[in-house]
Amino acid sequence: MILAAGPNGGWTYRDRVAPAEAGQAISAFYAARHPHSDRATWLGRLAAGEIECNGRRLTADGPLAVGDRLAWHRPPWREEAVPGAWGVVHDDGDLQVIDKPAGLPVLPAGGFLEHTVLRLLERRHRNDPAGVPRPVHRLGRFTTGLLVCARRPATRAWLSALLRESTAAETPGCQKVYRALLEPGALALAPGDSLRFEGAIGRRAHPRLGWIWCASGSDLPACSTLTLLERHPAADLVAVAIASGRPHQIRIHCAALGAPLLGDPLYLPGGSARPEALPGEGGYQLQAWQLMLQRPDGSCLRVEAPVPLSLPEAPRVPPAGRGDGHC
Repeated sequence: MILAAGPNGGWTYRDRVAPAEAGQAISAFYAARHPHSDRATWLGRLAAGEIECNGRRLTADGPLAVGDRLAWHRPPWREEAVPGAWGVVHDDGDLQVIDKPAGLPVLPAGGFLEHTVLRLLERRHRNDPAGVPRPVHRLGRFTTGLLVCARRPATRAWLSALLRESTAAETPGCQKVYRALLEPGALALAPGDSLRFEGAIGRRAHPRLGWIWCASGSDLPACSTLTLLERHPAADLVAVAIASGRPHQIRIHCAALGAPLLGDPLYLPGGSARPEALPGEGGYQLQAWQLMLQRPDGSCLRVEAPVPLSLPEAPRVPPAGRGDGHC
């Protein structure tokens, strides 16, 4: 099932002016807060009557005061076509684990609002007496595999804290393993060998976004353990166990090791980002493969993606013929 491309109903983005931002012009405030658009673009939105300050619709620029409440009423925009179906790996009436397809965003962002896992779950379960299962963590738009959702707010709070573990130490009661295809031959490992990598991830300047997550010498500590599963002339297949949940951690760590994900348009060997690329662009293959969670009651949930990511099949070579093929 594919959700066809089409317009959504628009959205309202709300902001509040902090003390350090007081005195700024509205257009300058928005250009700094939301650098995806320059100041001239925000002036055009002001002139179109899309922005309110403290409930009053504006048409001209002006200075802001501390505590001012701003609302940008973004008009409807066209969302791309995305996959609209998935398999359910586990559902106990509270926890639901789905097998997310490539190309489907989890949460509204990056030009997507209605074409997301969250919105689809809200529509499909709006009459469910048990409640709506909502995602408790993110997967990249083109990352496939296990996405954990929960119906009860208390369960979501517990899982969110567990899955976003913020240190490089092993997380008790939570094990996350991914599979990925890497550029071939870059890892100095034999099949079955493992490598533990600790590398910080931080924000770096980006010409299109203002900043982007990259490998860095400090900032947020992160830890990944790579195990080479198979080699192939076209790619290396690895399992990656992560002990922290930093943004784009696997893509960044593999690139930092000199072995970017095969087809990754964003991260370069060393872990820096291409200035012309964006995080939501596809081309790589990464799968949330296995997950183990120890519940608060002591029971253990173990789930695995139904179809593990694997190496591409070798091309079939026809048997050698004799002569010109005639009897």
